[in-house]
Amino acid sequence: MKTILIPTDFSVNATHAAEYGYQLAKQINGNVILCNAFMVPVEMPQASMVAWPMYEYNEIEQSRSNDVNELKKRFEKTNQGEFQPEIKCINEAGALQDVISEIVHQHDIGLIVMGTHGVSGLSGFILGNHSRRMIDNTTKPLLLIPPTAKMLPIKKIAFATDLEHIAQDLDAIFDLITYAKLLNAEILLAYVDDLKYHTRDFKKHMEDLLTDLSNITDYPLIYYRLVKSHNTEAGLDWLCEHGQMDMLAMVHRPRTFFDAIINGSHTKNMADHITKPLLIFPAKA
Repeated sequence: MKTILIPTDFSVNATHAAEYGYQLAKQINGNVILCNAFMVPVEMPQASMVAWPMYEYNEIEQSRSNDVNELKKRFEKTNQGEFQPEIKCINEAGALQDVISEIVHQHDIGLIVMGTHGVSGLSGFILGNHSRRMIDNTTKPLLLIPPTAKMLPIKKIAFATDLEHIAQDLDAIFDLITYAKLLNAEILLAYVDDLKYHTRDFKKHMEDLLTDLSNITDYPLIYYRLVKSHNTEAGLDWLCEHGQMDMLAMVHRPRTFFDAIINGSHTKNMADHITKPLLIFPAKA
């Protein structure tokens, strides 16, 4: 099994996400990389512009290294005769996105797990921007953990599909099945529309799709559900609240500049308020 990358800034939300990621690694027999990206203050000629004390690089690096190792020890103490993921710690100076990209390039990363903001104010704004940048730029599946997510076994994963980009959706579903098999979790293909009822053609199309998926992947725990709503995000919100699912999965598709401004991104909008873990697959060409 590939390695789970867990970036952390040691905040409450980030630590909660790291705990979730570590428990997930136990369930799928995967290893873990804990990473922290830190910024080193650059000395400015205008003394009045320096808003923080100037520390040496080695001091900052050592402090963050100690924090990451303490988190590693905390996780290792929870091991009780079960599978124990190997934990590697990495501290790098630089922007979070750049550090993650370098780690992904150097290691066989299968999944990135990080926290969402879920708070207001400056902290929420900064952490929210990190999540949004990662959604746009990740090349690996990205699992966002909101602060309200509970540490429960994952038994049902809903995959949101619009049925308009079926090739990209199938790529993501095949990847999702890899994890679902390890978790013995059901996959629910969720299609949001304001249809009054299932048409005969729609029902046949979905049944044929499920049959093909089951035959190709040899995984029978795949179902579908029509979620009736005139708004995609409202329908997915309803599903998260009433669908008895433990995780929502989506494919993030790049939008044009003006479309993003006018309509926004379903994935980003869901990440801003979802209360369940959100698994995001980057759209493949």
